[in-house]
Amino acid sequence: MMNRVARWIGRVLRDERGGEVIEYALIAGLIAVAAIAIIAAVGTKVLARWTSVNDGL
Repeated sequence: MMNRVARWIGRVLRDERGGEVIEYALIAGLIAVAAIAIIAAVGTKVLARWTSVNDGL
């Protein structure tokens, strides 16, 4: 029984399928975090500009 478990663990550790999916998921996550940070930074400036325009009208 232990030999079967050891062989199974060895196969799982050697299996490289699915690695690309994880890499793409990490890249997509980093892009999402960067987009949120940029939108948050620019969003406050846009809101301030709209408020200034609204007050001017």
